[in-house]
Amino acid sequence: MTSRTRIAVLASGRGSNLQCLLDGIATGQLDADVVGVFSDKPTAAALDKVAPERRWARTPREFGSRDAFDAALADAVAASMPDWIVCAGYMRILGAGFVQRFAGRLVNIHPSLLPRHKGLHTHARAIEAGDAEHGASVHFVVPELDAGTVIAQARVPVLPGDDADTLAARVLAVEHPLLLATVRLLVAGRVAEQDGRVRLDGQSLFNPLRLDSAGNLQP
Repeated sequence: MTSRTRIAVLASGRGSNLQCLLDGIATGQLDADVVGVFSDKPTAAALDKVAPERRWARTPREFGSRDAFDAALADAVAASMPDWIVCAGYMRILGAGFVQRFAGRLVNIHPSLLPRHKGLHTHARAIEAGDAEHGASVHFVVPELDAGTVIAQARVPVLPGDDADTLAARVLAVEHPLLLATVRLLVAGRVAEQDGRVRLDGQSLFNPLRLDSAGNLQP
């Protein structure tokens, strides 16, 4: 038997995206194991979703520099021997050293239709910009903030009367199936990044995959 794919998850908050991966594993939709959850916030609820031996959390202020924290985090992640590292609500920018150490197997889910609205407060910014659509993206991580190649996206309409909270709730409802569907492709070995382009089953994609109403990704 082949060993199951090993996933490390970075999270800073309640861990709803982590939970969707754990649920996918429990229901047989995802042939993988979450081998560690890593956080910059020792009180993050996400940590409680796995056994104590699979948790690692430190506050950055314990370290003398950003690079020192990133190095400790990277060593802890590497010790779990992951095949993929998923940033699922990890709210701290990863330094170039960390990103380069895990290049090609580090992905992030971001609540906007990248390249629009990189960074924070994406829902309010989408409304302020008058966007007709908003959504979420799963992308490879590079040293530049939210600038990596986008693998897949899910779209929702921006409705009249929306505020940041109502729009955020609509996006969250598609974030979970988007992340699960994308990680399923990664685990199956069907997706890779090469020369700044996503390759699916060995073929270059010129646009991100899109999540359909059934929770499947389509070209």
